[in-house]
Amino acid sequence: MSASGDSLAYRLRESDGDPAGALVLLHGRGADESDLFPLLDMLDPERRLLGVTPRGPLSFPPGGAHWYRLARVGSPDRSTFLETYERLKKWFDDFVLSNGFTHERVVVGGFSQGAAMSYALSLGAGRPRPALLATFSGFIPTVDGFELDLEGLEGYPVAIGHGTYDSMIEVDWGRKAKETLEEAGADVRYQESPMPHTIDPAWVEEVAGFVSEVLRLESSE
Repeated sequence: MSASGDSLAYRLRESDGDPAGALVLLHGRGADESDLFPLLDMLDPERRLLGVTPRGPLSFPPGGAHWYRLARVGSPDRSTFLETYERLKKWFDDFVLSNGFTHERVVVGGFSQGAAMSYALSLGAGRPRPALLATFSGFIPTVDGFELDLEGLEGYPVAIGHGTYDSMIEVDWGRKAKETLEEAGADVRYQESPMPHTIDPAWVEEVAGFVSEVLRLESSE
């Protein structure tokens, strides 16, 4: 669907029957709302959740959609990050409310830039926690004017996957995120794969089980 006003464009995947919750996936730099769309069926093969993939609102060379201007790994450009963060929060909260969900029935995940935005959306100060946070090849962003809230994370479910051969966002960023969240008490499931800057399908299968477990989804089999 196209954007209206200050909203975000997105693709929607309907559930089979009444949705038990929602699954929101944020793409990486230079991609668009179609990039992670196939991942919705991988993470929710029985289509028990409403799936949605929004498009980053910015466009920079060499093309594609972006969530913020690239600065350095770990620290996105401040002005573009903060602007997008505000837009993403509004879009996400409106999406949750308009579909009759609570944040506790929504899974948030993302790849690369989308992973950074997923951390912000889920762990930013004053933000309601989604049911589960799942990130692939990303980092917890450090930006002047953006504050994390790591209080009350005891037992909070987080899934982190990262490639050991990732040359764009090195695996140490995944390890740092794991350590930070575990120290805060989160229930972190972590996987390193011998891969470059991409998503390991085998790890996606593991995360799919985590999604089902956290949302207490009963299989139709």
